[in-house]
Parts: sequence; structure tokens; C-alpha cells
Amino acid sequence: MSEIPIIDFSNFASDNEITKQIYQACTEVGFMYLKNYDISQDLIEQTFNTSKEFFNQPLEIKQKSAWSNEFTNQGYVGIQRERLNPNKPGDLKEAFNITTQTQQPDIIEFFQACTNLSIQILEAFARALELPIDFFANNHNQNHHTLRLLHYPPQQTQQLRAGEHSDYGSITLLFQHEISGLEIQTNTGDWIKAPAIPGTIVVNTGDLMQRWTNNKFCSTKHRVVIPDNINQSRYSIAFFCHPNDDTQITCLPSCINELPMYPPISAKEYLLTRLKSTY
Repeated sequence: MSEIPIIDFSNFASDNEITKQIYQACTEVGFMYLKNYDISQDLIEQTFNTSKEFFNQPLEIKQKSAWSNEFTNQGYVGIQRERLNPNKPGDLKEAFNITTQTQQPDIIEFFQACTNLSIQILEAFARALELPIDFFANNHNQNHHTLRLLHYPPQQTQQLRAGEHSDYGSITLLFQHEISGLEIQTNTGDWIKAPAIPGTIVVNTGDLMQRWTNNKFCSTKHRVVIPDNINQSRYSIAFFCHPNDDTQITCLPSCINELPMYPPISAKEYLLTRLKSTY
């Protein structure tokens, strides 16, 4: 598969064809667009407006809520503070990481909506893998997720806005706003564009889902570039769905061909290891 499929998620609970499409997307490309998902466009726009208001503040104001360590993993991350590809310069973006500790009512509503959608997607994954429908949901019920507001300022450079990387958790929901730039790497090594498509969100599988499924579901590398002739700010919102900290990520019996490709690891240990290498 050389293109990212667009999947209608409206009847995910009863339509076997949707399950097949999701399975194919996860095994062949690791990315998909979803349309007709259960988050209102008004709530999404409201969250983007909140994001823009935050990033438009002076740097000294944003720094008052600066990210401090990988254990809490919350707060403001300045430009080039993060290095998603350790072999490249720091990323040309700023971010604000939000957890369930937030007190903002509009963000709480959006966080919960993303959580609910993530559980629905995980149930679809369970169906696709012929597991009990609540298998993944039961391992993601302690809200160890992270909502990330992202701003990529205009740049007069060819440097990547975000270096190539894979995501750390189970699944990621990505909301893109007008300006594109996301690219994903196919299994042939080519980079293909994942533009913003109105009415859709991007969903991709992360490292822990790849480990769980013994590489059956792929955690695909991706990056953010400056689109040709469009040197404007880019805003996006990512919701990182992560398992409960004490969940042991071991190869699913149904995904073992000969031997497991990864040793068991707790979800928390894996996340901390990846975060330490990023900051």
C-alpha cells in the first residue's frame, strides 16, 4: 500500500469491512485517515483557538509552565528543545504537553473526547486481531495519555520542522489544521505526503502496538517538512494514547510466528526510555 487509506468510522462496531480496512492499514502502512468519527468540528476548532492563544503569548510567559522532566511529561517545550531524531538538530517547533492534571474546561472536554475515540479504535484493533473486544481497552483505562498542542513557526531554512521518528505508545490521533507538512515513510523507504484533509483525522500505530503484535502492526516513521512555497505557521494537535504504566507489553500469542521479536517490557519503562533520548 503506497497511499494512506481513508476509512469511514461511522459503523465501526458492526461493519466487518471497516475491521478489514483497519487491519490492512495497520499491517501495510501504519497510518490511516478516519472520517465520521465522534468528535465535533466545533470542539476541534475551539481547541485549535486555545492552542493559538497560548503560543501567541510572549516566550517568558510560556516558559513559566516549562516542561521539566520525563516523569510528569507536561508543560511547554520550546523551539529546538526536543530532538525527535537524535542525529539531527533540534526540531523547529514548540509544544505544550497536557495530561489529565489540566484544569481548563475546554481542554478537559477535548481530552475526554480523544480518550473515548481512542478506546473505540482500540476495540476495532482487538476485532481485527481476533482478541476479546475489551483486551486493549482494559489496558488503557488509567488515562496515562498525553495531549500535545504543536506550533511550527515560519522558518527560512530547509531543516525539518520535526525529524523522522516513530511514536512511542499504542496509537496517535493527529488533528491537522490547514497547513500540511506531514510525511510518512513507506516500507520501500520512500516518503509520501499526508496532507490535511477536511473532515478527517490521521491515526497511526505506535511502537508499543508494534511490539504487542510482533511487528504485525507497524509503527511507521514520519516527519514534518516545510511545504513548497508555503512558509507559514503550522498548527496541529496530537493525542498520544498510552497503556497503563504497569501493563506488560508481551507478544500476543496470536501474533507469534516462530519467536517473539521483542522481550517483555512495561509500558512505563519503554516510555521513559524514549523520552530520555528525546530531550
